[in-house]
Amino acid sequence: MKRLALKVLESSGLFALARNTSARMARILMYHNFALAEDGQSGAVSVEAARQQLAYLRRHFQVVSLTHLVEQLKTAERLDSRMVVLTVDDGRRNFYEFLFPVLQEFQIPATFFVVSSFIRREDWLWTDKVLWLAEQPLTVEELHPHRIEHFFEKMNRLRPERRNAYIDSTAERMRVSIPRDPPPKYAPCSWAELRRMADSGLVEIGSHSVTHPIFSSLSDEETWTELATSRAHIESELGRKVESFCFPNGKPVDYLPRHLDQVQRAGYCSAVLTDFGMSCRGSSSYTLSRIGVSGQTDFLSFRKYVDGVEYYQTKVRAAGFRRARTW
Repeated sequence: MKRLALKVLESSGLFALARNTSARMARILMYHNFALAEDGQSGAVSVEAARQQLAYLRRHFQVVSLTHLVEQLKTAERLDSRMVVLTVDDGRRNFYEFLFPVLQEFQIPATFFVVSSFIRREDWLWTDKVLWLAEQPLTVEELHPHRIEHFFEKMNRLRPERRNAYIDSTAERMRVSIPRDPPPKYAPCSWAELRRMADSGLVEIGSHSVTHPIFSSLSDEETWTELATSRAHIESELGRKVESFCFPNGKPVDYLPRHLDQVQRAGYCSAVLTDFGMSCRGSSSYTLSRIGVSGQTDFLSFRKYVDGVEYYQTKVRAAGFRRARTW
């Protein structure tokens, strides 16, 4: 029923109307994983879907770098029309293997936020360890598909040492050992691969911290280390300035106002979140909202998001909620 309603809205011209009405608002898209083909369970975006999405963006928008958008936010009297920025989080090799060739094909830029300890192969992402555990035959109730989001929420509230200990104890309860090195689909890019992408002129490399902790669970000294050390690691290996930061998890409860000041003092020009929204003249370059895209995002829903229909629906729902509270 919902899909049928979307098709009716599209055929009525509402998608095009929303796209035109929101033309001076920039969209920042957020991706995480890519795969050669859709497998029905993975959250990865297939190469075919990525190619279809980029073709749509090239037809209806201008895809620009994050640096270009931030410069406009800081200096322009109004934003260029129909700007879209592509961002990808974490640093997994499937970006290099599957999306980068498509970016080259379309000559479209993107920003790749990497976790520096992950790239250095000191450890793999704790979030991926949880997903790996959930894939094992003998799992626990809290890792079942309908419960795993609650598990992540619980882990996000813990300090890193308590979080890691709980993940290890979960593995023990399941009678499995978490591999020292990540399985192929969770593997990181190498520094050489990051250099190759940066040298292409299409991919900006940003920081996603050293270890992907939730900032609100850390001391100020620890968050500063995550910001400064990750930037130093990346700049040393790539020989390029790192100007953008991506808050791990990036929800309002995951960082504090003082962390925004730390990001700026650490030398970054911008920071992105995972809050849904679009950017307009006056938006802070240190709290940039994004629009999430995954393997579960069908093409009609993708168009709904990037054209601005979802944005306006969210505004209408929020206004209705506020009105209801006053009655």
